[in-house]
Amino acid sequence: MNQPNHASPDSASADPASARVSDAVQEAMAVTLRGCEELIPQADWQKKLVKSEATGQPLRIKLGLDPTAPDIHIGHTVVLNKMRQLQNLGHQVIFLIGDFTSLIGDPSGRNSTRPPLTSEQIKANAETYYKQASLVLDPAKTEIRYNSEWSLPLGSMGMIQLAAKYTVARMMERNDFHDRFHAGTPISVHEFLYPLMQGYDSVALKSDLELGGTDQKFNLLMGRHLQAEYGQEPQCILTMPLLVGLDGVDKMSKSKNNYIGITEEANSMFAKVLSISDTLMWDWYTLLSFQSEAQIAALKVEVVAGRNPKDAKVALAKEITARFHSAAAAEAAEQDFINRSKGGVPDEIPDISLSGAPLGIGALLKAAGMAPSTTEAGRLIEGGGVRVDSSVVSDKGLKLDAGTYVVQVGKRKFARVTLG
Repeated sequence: MNQPNHASPDSASADPASARVSDAVQEAMAVTLRGCEELIPQADWQKKLVKSEATGQPLRIKLGLDPTAPDIHIGHTVVLNKMRQLQNLGHQVIFLIGDFTSLIGDPSGRNSTRPPLTSEQIKANAETYYKQASLVLDPAKTEIRYNSEWSLPLGSMGMIQLAAKYTVARMMERNDFHDRFHAGTPISVHEFLYPLMQGYDSVALKSDLELGGTDQKFNLLMGRHLQAEYGQEPQCILTMPLLVGLDGVDKMSKSKNNYIGITEEANSMFAKVLSISDTLMWDWYTLLSFQSEAQIAALKVEVVAGRNPKDAKVALAKEITARFHSAAAAEAAEQDFINRSKGGVPDEIPDISLSGAPLGIGALLKAAGMAPSTTEAGRLIEGGGVRVDSSVVSDKGLKLDAGTYVVQVGKRKFARVTLG
C-alpha cells in the first residue's frame, strides 16, 4: 500500500508556527494525517483548526457517497473511520447521500459511461447506506443530508450559471476524460455535470473539509474551486488510500472476492481478518483500528521483540468484529475459531436430515450442500479435507448407514447430518 503522502505539488507544507499551536490542535493534526494519502492544503487545515479552537465553532466535515449498491464492505469504512476520528474531536460530520448525483453516475476511474441508476434503485440503496454507516459513525452527532435538497431547486438556469464557472479545457485535464477522449471512447455531456454537482454540494453545505478516496481527488478539488467562485472560504480535502483486500494484492472488492462485508456473520468476519498476512495487518491497523498510533506502535515493538504476531491479529479481528456486531459476538467468534483450529465442533451447527441410507459420502456432501457436486466432493476427500465424527475420510467409496454424523469440510463447514 502507498505510504501516507503529506506533501504534494498542491499541498502546502506545515505552518512554521506549528510549534506554537496548542496541544489540542497538534493532536487534531496528527489524527487528521494518520494513514491519509494527501491533505490539501495542510497549512490551511491547521489554520481552520486554530480558528475553531478560538471560536468554539466546530468545523464542518463532509463525506458524500452515492448509493450505487445495496451494501458496503469494510474497505468503504476507511473514510468513515476517519470521519469518526474527527467526530470524536468535536467537529460536525455530514454524511451526504448523493441521491441526485447518482442519477448522473460518477465517471471517476471509468473507461466508459456509467449507466445511471433509477430513482427506485437509489431509494432502496440509500435506505441501507446510512444504517450501515451508523455502525462506524455516532448517529446522534451525524448530520444526514441528501443532495437533491439543493440540486433539484437549482433548475435549468442555475445549472447553466454553475456550468459557466468551469472550463471544458480544465475538465479535460481529468485523467479519465483525457484518456477516453484520446482513445475515441464516447463521453456524454452529462458526465461533465457530475464533478460540478459534487463541487456544488460543498457550496451548499459550506464544508470546511471533504473526504474521499484517492480516485475522488478531481471532484474534491472542484469543491474548493466552486466555493471560491461563490465567495466562500475554500474547503480542504483529505484523500484516504484504498484498502488492500484479503489477498494482499488488489484493493478490496466484491468482484475480486477479497472483501469482508460489514453485515457479514461474526464468525466469518473474525476468521477472515485472521487470514490476512502479518505485513498487511499493520496497514489494516492504521486504516481500520480505533487504537491510537502510540498503541499500535507499542504493539508492533512487542511483535518485533518476539511476541507472536497472531496475538496482534486476534486483537484486530476482535475489534473489527465487535464494531459491527458486539463484544460478546467477538468473544464467541474467537472461541469458535479456537474450536475449529483444534478440530473441535462449534456449539451451533446446522442440522440436516437426509433419506436414502446407506448413502455414499460424495452424494451426502452434495445433498447436504457441503460440496457443489460429487466430483468436487471427491477432490475434497482426496485432499484430506473431509471428516466424519472427527475422523478423516480417505475412501471416496465410503457409504454411511442410518444414523447421525458430524460432518466437516475444511476448517469452517460443519453439519450434523441424520440419515434415515
